Amino acid sequence: MSDMPVKTEMVSIGRTDIPRTAVLAPMAGVADRAYRLMCRRYGAAMVTSEMVSAKGIVYSDRKTAQLCSVTPEERPMAVQLFGSEPEFMARAVDIVLRYEPDIIDINMGCPVPKVVGTGAGSALMRDIPLAAEICRAAVRAAGDTPVTVKIRSGWSRDSVNAPELARALENAGAAAIAVHGRTRDQFYSGVSDPEVIRAVKAAVSVPVIGNGDITGFDPCRRMYETTGCDLVMVGRGSYGNPFIFREIAAGLAGEEYAPPGLEEKMSVMLEHIRLMLSLSEKSEEMAMHEARKHAAWYMNGYYGSAKFRGRCYQLSSYAEAESLAEEFIRLQERRGTM
Repeated sequence: MSDMPVKTEMVSIGRTDIPRTAVLAPMAGVADRAYRLMCRRYGAAMVTSEMVSAKGIVYSDRKTAQLCSVTPEERPMAVQLFGSEPEFMARAVDIVLRYEPDIIDINMGCPVPKVVGTGAGSALMRDIPLAAEICRAAVRAAGDTPVTVKIRSGWSRDSVNAPELARALENAGAAAIAVHGRTRDQFYSGVSDPEVIRAVKAAVSVPVIGNGDITGFDPCRRMYETTGCDLVMVGRGSYGNPFIFREIAAGLAGEEYAPPGLEEKMSVMLEHIRLMLSLSEKSEEMAMHEARKHAAWYMNGYYGSAKFRGRCYQLSSYAEAESLAEEFIRLQERRGTM
């Protein structure tokens, strides 16, 4: 094992102590409660809710409890808000505090047009004074609950300004800053730039969380060593792979890691689907629509997986998922690819 530049085994964000391993990224349409619970079971040091509209919470509480409630098993957990108006952000924070999140996070990195078009997400990287004002309003409303912010390296390759924005957010009271090392115009293509994360770490004194291209222990180790960041955040690397957190924790502890075999992966896939069904208020068929992509992700990297992933997107019941998993295992046994 390489020597790690680890100062402490825990990182404090406000009153919350987080193991210095890896945390789960907020991912809209992916990181629902079932996903967060699976990642916590396999060692995610912290989880964050899916992105929640500040204005949506203020105007309608229909889904607020579902989106913002925090179960004991998920803690430490942050609730992430997005918005472009300080007054609505403050009002939303006030509502979210009723659910007692460990942290409130503000999204200033989402690249999708429907968010950017409202002036929120990564659009705020083009207006540092407004971004700081939104952060300041949230911090005032949050009281003792720490407020963190997730940003990208910049709007475009020609306007990488994460260090400047990070300084403004720290001055506005942000308790930590997560940095995805891609620009908005990259979306999720190309590669994440760790040098930007290192520059942010040098620019601020609050904890910095490095994000981008973390697919296992080695990339996590490199992120810590290259950037000096305080925590590492895993996003797409956890798709169908909650085991990544167990792998990272073992690696950082200098322990041997045995990756799961196919039978374990299929067992965990089915456990994940059962959890989704048990937590859903929808019919089994509708809940299975949401489970399809997760089933497909668990099958990545095996012989014939493309065909089976396609079949995952036809699943309409748990029994079908169970049968498909059994068939997939039998195929790999015949091929000797277990």
